[in-house]
Amino acid sequence: MAIKKWLLVILFFIGHNAYADISERKDVQAFIQEMVSQNGFSQTELTQLFKQVTINNNIIDLMNRPAERTKQWYEYEPMFVTNAQAIAGVKFWKENEAALNKAQQTYGVPPEIIIAIIGVETRYGTNKGSFPVIDALSTLSFDYPKRSEFFRNELKEYLLLAREEGVDPMTLLGSYAGAMGTPQFMPSSYRKFAVDFTGNKKRDIWNSNADAIGSVANYFKSHGWQTNAPVVYSAQVTGKDYLSLTKNVLDPNITIAELAAKGVTPREKIQLPAGERVTFIELQEKNGPEYWIGCNNFYVIMRYNPRVMYAMAVYELSTKIKQLKG
Repeated sequence: MAIKKWLLVILFFIGHNAYADISERKDVQAFIQEMVSQNGFSQTELTQLFKQVTINNNIIDLMNRPAERTKQWYEYEPMFVTNAQAIAGVKFWKENEAALNKAQQTYGVPPEIIIAIIGVETRYGTNKGSFPVIDALSTLSFDYPKRSEFFRNELKEYLLLAREEGVDPMTLLGSYAGAMGTPQFMPSSYRKFAVDFTGNKKRDIWNSNADAIGSVANYFKSHGWQTNAPVVYSAQVTGKDYLSLTKNVLDPNITIAELAAKGVTPREKIQLPAGERVTFIELQEKNGPEYWIGCNNFYVIMRYNPRVMYAMAVYELSTKIKQLKG
Protein backbone atom coordinates (compact mmCIF):
# COMPACT_ATOMS: atom_id res chain seq x y z
CA MET A 1 0.00 0.00 0.00
CA ALA A 2 2.84 2.40 0.91
CA ILE A 3 4.51 1.72 -2.46
CA LYS A 4 1.28 2.54 -4.29
CA LYS A 5 0.99 5.85 -2.44
CA TRP A 6 4.53 6.81 -3.38
CA LEU A 7 3.84 5.91 -7.00
CA LEU A 8 0.78 8.16 -7.00
CA VAL A 9 2.83 11.03 -5.61
CA ILE A 10 5.53 10.53 -8.23
CA LEU A 11 2.97 10.37 -11.04
CA PHE A 12 1.33 13.56 -9.77
CA PHE A 13 4.57 15.52 -9.93
CA ILE A 14 5.48 14.07 -13.30
CA GLY A 15 2.11 15.19 -14.60
CA HIS A 16 2.59 18.73 -13.29
CA ASN A 17 6.28 19.22 -14.01
CA ALA A 18 7.69 17.86 -17.24
CA TYR A 19 11.36 17.07 -16.66
CA ALA A 20 12.08 15.98 -20.24
CA ASP A 21 14.89 17.68 -22.11
CA ILE A 22 12.98 20.40 -23.96
CA SER A 23 16.02 21.37 -26.04
CA GLU A 24 15.08 18.44 -28.30
CA ARG A 25 11.63 19.86 -29.08
CA LYS A 26 11.22 21.32 -32.57
CA ASP A 27 9.56 24.52 -31.32
CA VAL A 28 12.40 25.11 -28.85
CA GLN A 29 15.01 24.39 -31.52
CA ALA A 30 13.27 26.89 -33.83
CA PHE A 31 13.38 29.50 -31.07
CA ILE A 32 17.07 28.82 -30.49
CA GLN A 33 17.80 29.23 -34.18
CA GLU A 34 15.93 32.53 -34.19
CA MET A 35 17.97 33.82 -31.25
CA VAL A 36 21.18 32.72 -32.95
CA SER A 37 20.40 34.29 -36.32
CA GLN A 38 18.73 37.50 -35.09
CA ASN A 39 20.57 38.23 -31.85
CA GLY A 40 23.95 36.55 -32.13
CA PHE A 41 23.55 33.95 -29.40
CA SER A 42 25.55 30.74 -29.33
CA GLN A 43 23.52 27.72 -30.38
CA THR A 44 25.54 25.47 -28.12
CA GLU A 45 25.06 27.71 -25.08
CA LEU A 46 21.31 28.09 -25.62
CA THR A 47 20.90 24.36 -26.16
CA GLN A 48 22.70 23.72 -22.88
CA LEU A 49 20.51 26.32 -21.20
CA PHE A 50 17.25 24.75 -22.34
CA LYS A 51 18.44 21.31 -21.27
CA GLN A 52 18.16 22.67 -17.71
CA VAL A 53 14.69 24.20 -18.13
CA THR A 54 11.65 22.60 -16.49
CA ILE A 55 8.18 22.87 -18.01
CA ASN A 56 5.88 23.48 -15.05
CA ASN A 57 2.21 22.78 -15.70
CA ASN A 58 1.26 24.31 -12.35
CA ILE A 59 2.08 27.65 -13.99
CA ILE A 60 -0.54 27.02 -16.66
CA ASP A 61 -3.09 26.19 -13.97
CA LEU A 62 -2.32 29.48 -12.24
CA MET A 63 -2.60 31.42 -15.49
CA ASN A 64 -6.04 29.97 -16.08
CA ARG A 65 -7.50 31.08 -12.73
CA PRO A 66 -6.30 34.59 -11.79
CA ALA A 67 -8.16 36.19 -8.88
CA GLU A 68 -9.78 39.00 -10.84
CA ARG A 69 -11.66 36.67 -13.17
CA THR A 70 -13.47 34.94 -10.33
CA LYS A 71 -13.99 37.72 -7.76
CA GLN A 72 -16.18 40.77 -7.49
CA TRP A 73 -14.78 44.08 -6.25
CA TYR A 74 -16.03 43.58 -2.69
CA GLU A 75 -14.03 40.31 -2.61
CA TYR A 76 -10.97 41.61 -4.44
CA GLU A 77 -10.51 44.90 -2.57
CA PRO A 78 -9.75 43.35 0.87
CA MET A 79 -6.93 41.34 -0.68
CA PHE A 80 -4.92 44.54 -1.21
CA VAL A 81 -6.54 47.54 0.48
CA THR A 82 -6.26 47.06 4.23
CA ASN A 83 -5.07 49.05 7.21
CA ALA A 84 -2.13 46.67 7.57
CA GLN A 85 -1.13 47.27 3.95
CA ALA A 86 -1.41 51.03 4.43
CA ILE A 87 0.67 50.93 7.63
CA ALA A 88 3.32 48.87 5.84
CA GLY A 89 3.19 51.40 3.01
CA VAL A 90 3.89 54.28 5.37
CA LYS A 91 6.82 52.34 6.82
CA PHE A 92 8.16 51.77 3.28
CA TRP A 93 7.72 55.50 2.61
CA LYS A 94 9.72 56.51 5.68
CA GLU A 95 12.48 54.01 4.91
CA ASN A 96 12.80 55.13 1.27
CA GLU A 97 11.85 58.80 1.46
CA ALA A 98 14.92 60.12 -0.34
CA ALA A 99 14.43 57.83 -3.36
CA LEU A 100 10.68 58.58 -3.45
CA ASN A 101 11.30 62.34 -3.37
CA LYS A 102 13.88 61.99 -6.12
CA ALA A 103 11.44 59.98 -8.22
CA GLN A 104 8.73 62.61 -7.78
CA GLN A 105 11.13 65.40 -8.74
CA THR A 106 12.47 63.48 -11.74
CA TYR A 107 9.30 61.92 -13.13
CA GLY A 108 6.41 63.77 -11.50
CA VAL A 109 4.85 60.65 -9.98
CA PRO A 110 3.74 61.01 -6.34
CA PRO A 111 5.24 58.70 -3.69
CA GLU A 112 1.93 57.15 -2.65
CA ILE A 113 1.24 55.86 -6.19
CA ILE A 114 4.70 54.30 -6.48
CA ILE A 115 4.37 52.76 -3.03
CA ALA A 116 0.88 51.41 -3.76
CA ILE A 117 2.08 49.72 -6.95
CA ILE A 118 4.89 48.03 -5.04
CA GLY A 119 2.46 47.14 -2.23
CA VAL A 120 -0.07 45.52 -4.53
CA GLU A 121 2.58 43.78 -6.61
CA THR A 122 4.87 42.30 -3.95
CA ARG A 123 3.77 43.60 -0.53
CA TYR A 124 6.67 46.05 -0.55
CA GLY A 125 9.18 43.55 -1.84
CA THR A 126 8.44 40.74 0.60
CA ASN A 127 6.87 38.46 -2.02
CA LYS A 128 8.78 38.73 -5.29
CA GLY A 129 7.94 35.23 -6.51
CA SER A 130 9.69 31.90 -6.24
CA PHE A 131 9.46 30.57 -9.80
CA PRO A 132 12.61 30.43 -11.92
CA VAL A 133 11.91 33.06 -14.56
CA ILE A 134 13.37 30.91 -17.33
CA ASP A 135 11.00 28.05 -16.40
CA ALA A 136 7.95 30.32 -16.23
CA LEU A 137 8.61 32.01 -19.56
CA SER A 138 9.53 28.75 -21.31
CA THR A 139 6.41 27.00 -20.02
CA LEU A 140 4.19 29.82 -21.26
CA SER A 141 6.10 30.23 -24.52
CA PHE A 142 5.89 26.63 -25.60
CA ASP A 143 2.94 25.08 -23.74
CA TYR A 144 0.41 27.91 -23.42
CA PRO A 145 -0.85 28.42 -27.00
CA LYS A 146 -3.34 31.22 -26.41
CA ARG A 147 -0.59 33.62 -25.30
CA SER A 148 2.50 31.92 -26.64
CA GLU A 149 3.44 34.78 -28.97
CA PHE A 150 3.50 37.29 -26.10
CA PHE A 151 5.52 35.04 -23.81
CA ARG A 152 7.92 33.97 -26.53
CA ASN A 153 8.77 37.61 -27.05
CA GLU A 154 9.24 38.00 -23.29
CA LEU A 155 11.53 34.96 -23.27
CA LYS A 156 13.60 36.61 -26.01
CA GLU A 157 13.71 39.85 -23.99
CA TYR A 158 14.72 37.90 -20.89
CA LEU A 159 17.68 36.26 -22.60
CA LEU A 160 18.75 39.63 -23.99
CA LEU A 161 18.58 41.34 -20.60
CA ALA A 162 20.47 38.49 -18.93
CA ARG A 163 23.24 38.94 -21.48
CA GLU A 164 23.21 42.73 -21.15
CA GLU A 165 23.23 42.68 -17.36
CA GLY A 166 25.76 39.86 -17.10
CA VAL A 167 23.57 37.50 -15.05
CA ASP A 168 22.96 33.78 -15.30
CA PRO A 169 19.41 33.35 -16.72
CA MET A 170 18.96 30.22 -14.58
CA THR A 171 19.31 32.16 -11.34
CA LEU A 172 16.58 34.84 -11.40
CA LEU A 173 13.25 34.23 -9.66
CA GLY A 174 9.87 35.85 -10.27
CA SER A 175 6.15 35.26 -10.54
CA TYR A 176 4.47 32.38 -12.34
CA ALA A 177 4.04 34.73 -15.31
CA GLY A 178 7.72 35.70 -15.40
CA ALA A 179 7.34 39.11 -13.71
CA MET A 180 10.47 40.11 -11.84
CA GLY A 181 11.68 41.92 -8.77
CA THR A 182 10.04 44.31 -6.33
CA PRO A 183 7.98 46.08 -9.05
CA GLN A 184 7.26 42.85 -10.98
CA PHE A 185 8.51 44.02 -14.37
CA MET A 186 8.21 41.72 -17.34
CA PRO A 187 11.54 41.39 -19.18
CA SER A 188 10.53 43.82 -21.95
CA SER A 189 9.57 46.42 -19.36
CA TYR A 190 12.84 45.86 -17.53
CA ARG A 191 14.85 46.52 -20.68
CA LYS A 192 12.84 49.65 -21.53
CA PHE A 193 12.07 51.23 -18.18
CA ALA A 194 14.29 49.89 -15.39
CA VAL A 195 16.73 52.55 -14.18
CA ASP A 196 19.85 52.78 -12.07
CA PHE A 197 18.65 55.15 -9.34
CA THR A 198 21.69 54.74 -7.09
CA GLY A 199 24.49 55.49 -9.54
CA ASN A 200 26.19 52.11 -9.17
CA LYS A 201 25.71 51.27 -12.88
CA LYS A 202 23.33 48.39 -12.09
CA ARG A 203 19.57 48.17 -12.51
CA ASP A 204 18.78 45.91 -9.57
CA ILE A 205 15.00 45.75 -9.11
CA TRP A 206 15.37 42.67 -6.85
CA ASN A 207 17.53 44.09 -4.07
CA SER A 208 17.55 47.88 -4.49
CA ASN A 209 14.39 49.70 -3.38
CA ALA A 210 15.78 52.87 -4.96
CA ASP A 211 16.11 51.19 -8.37
CA ALA A 212 12.61 49.72 -8.02
CA ILE A 213 11.14 53.10 -7.09
CA GLY A 214 12.86 54.93 -9.94
CA SER A 215 11.88 52.21 -12.40
CA VAL A 216 8.18 52.36 -11.48
CA ALA A 217 8.20 56.16 -11.75
CA ASN A 218 9.96 55.99 -15.13
CA TYR A 219 7.41 53.46 -16.35
CA PHE A 220 4.52 55.73 -15.34
CA LYS A 221 6.05 58.85 -16.85
CA SER A 222 6.83 57.01 -20.08
CA HIS A 223 3.20 55.89 -20.32
CA GLY A 224 1.79 59.39 -19.97
CA TRP A 225 1.36 60.08 -16.25
CA GLN A 226 0.16 63.67 -15.75
CA THR A 227 1.62 65.40 -12.71
CA ASN A 228 -0.97 66.79 -10.25
CA ALA A 229 -3.83 65.47 -12.38
CA PRO A 230 -6.72 63.37 -10.97
CA VAL A 231 -6.89 59.58 -11.17
CA VAL A 232 -10.62 58.90 -10.74
CA TYR A 233 -13.81 60.63 -9.68
CA SER A 234 -16.61 58.97 -7.77
CA ALA A 235 -19.75 59.13 -9.93
CA GLN A 236 -23.51 58.93 -9.58
CA VAL A 237 -26.07 57.83 -12.15
CA THR A 238 -29.63 58.89 -12.90
CA GLY A 239 -32.17 57.41 -15.30
CA LYS A 240 -31.50 54.34 -17.44
CA ASP A 241 -29.46 55.70 -20.35
CA TYR A 242 -26.18 54.91 -18.58
CA LEU A 243 -26.95 51.19 -18.96
CA SER A 244 -26.00 51.41 -22.63
CA LEU A 245 -22.51 52.68 -21.83
CA THR A 246 -19.45 50.49 -22.30
CA LYS A 247 -17.91 49.90 -18.88
CA ASN A 248 -14.48 48.97 -17.52
CA VAL A 249 -12.46 49.29 -20.71
CA LEU A 250 -8.73 49.92 -20.99
CA ASP A 251 -8.73 52.96 -23.27
CA PRO A 252 -10.61 56.17 -22.36
CA ASN A 253 -13.55 55.96 -24.76
CA ILE A 254 -16.05 58.67 -23.84
CA THR A 255 -16.09 62.36 -22.90
CA ILE A 256 -17.32 63.98 -19.71
CA ALA A 257 -20.07 65.70 -21.71
CA GLU A 258 -21.21 62.43 -23.27
CA LEU A 259 -21.34 60.80 -19.84
CA ALA A 260 -23.47 63.66 -18.52
CA ALA A 261 -25.88 63.21 -21.42
CA LYS A 262 -26.27 59.58 -20.34
CA GLY A 263 -26.94 60.50 -16.73
CA VAL A 264 -23.44 59.97 -15.28
CA THR A 265 -22.03 62.86 -13.27
CA PRO A 266 -19.17 63.20 -10.75
CA ARG A 267 -20.01 63.53 -7.08
CA GLU A 268 -17.38 66.25 -6.66
CA LYS A 269 -16.25 69.28 -8.59
CA ILE A 270 -14.44 68.03 -11.67
CA GLN A 271 -11.18 69.44 -12.98
CA LEU A 272 -11.42 68.13 -16.54
CA PRO A 273 -12.63 69.81 -19.74
CA ALA A 274 -15.99 68.61 -21.05
CA GLY A 275 -14.22 67.12 -24.07
CA GLU A 276 -11.69 65.09 -22.07
CA ARG A 277 -11.92 61.38 -22.80
CA VAL A 278 -12.44 59.16 -19.76
CA THR A 279 -13.56 55.66 -18.80
CA PHE A 280 -16.87 54.73 -17.18
CA ILE A 281 -16.27 52.26 -14.35
CA GLU A 282 -18.73 49.99 -12.56
CA LEU A 283 -17.64 47.92 -9.56
CA GLN A 284 -19.77 45.51 -7.57
CA GLU A 285 -20.08 46.13 -3.84
CA LYS A 286 -22.08 43.83 -1.56
CA ASN A 287 -25.08 46.16 -1.67
CA GLY A 288 -24.93 46.90 -5.39
CA PRO A 289 -22.75 48.68 -7.93
CA GLU A 290 -20.65 51.78 -7.40
CA TYR A 291 -19.60 54.04 -10.26
CA TRP A 292 -16.44 55.90 -11.09
CA ILE A 293 -15.03 58.08 -13.86
CA GLY A 294 -11.49 57.02 -14.75
CA CYS A 295 -9.14 59.75 -15.98
CA ASN A 296 -5.88 59.57 -17.93
CA ASN A 297 -3.86 58.63 -14.85
CA PHE A 298 -6.20 55.73 -14.12
CA TYR A 299 -5.53 54.54 -17.66
CA VAL A 300 -1.78 54.80 -16.96
CA ILE A 301 -2.15 52.54 -13.92
CA MET A 302 -3.98 50.07 -16.16
CA ARG A 303 -1.01 50.11 -18.52
CA TYR A 304 0.89 48.47 -15.65
CA ASN A 305 -1.82 45.80 -15.35
CA PRO A 306 -4.86 46.00 -17.67
CA ARG A 307 -7.47 45.21 -15.00
CA VAL A 308 -9.91 47.78 -13.62
CA MET A 309 -9.97 46.23 -10.14
CA TYR A 310 -6.18 46.22 -10.03
CA ALA A 311 -6.00 49.92 -10.89
CA MET A 312 -8.72 50.77 -8.38
CA ALA A 313 -6.91 48.80 -5.67
CA VAL A 314 -3.72 50.75 -6.38
CA TYR A 315 -5.62 54.05 -6.23
CA GLU A 316 -7.46 53.23 -3.01
CA LEU A 317 -4.33 51.89 -1.31
CA SER A 318 -2.41 55.01 -2.35
CA THR A 319 -5.15 57.18 -0.83
CA LYS A 320 -5.04 55.28 2.48
CA ILE A 321 -1.26 55.47 2.60
CA LYS A 322 -1.24 59.23 1.96
CA GLN A 323 -3.93 59.86 4.58
CA LEU A 324 -2.11 57.76 7.15
CA LYS A 325 1.25 59.39 6.39
CA GLY A 326 -0.33 62.82 6.96
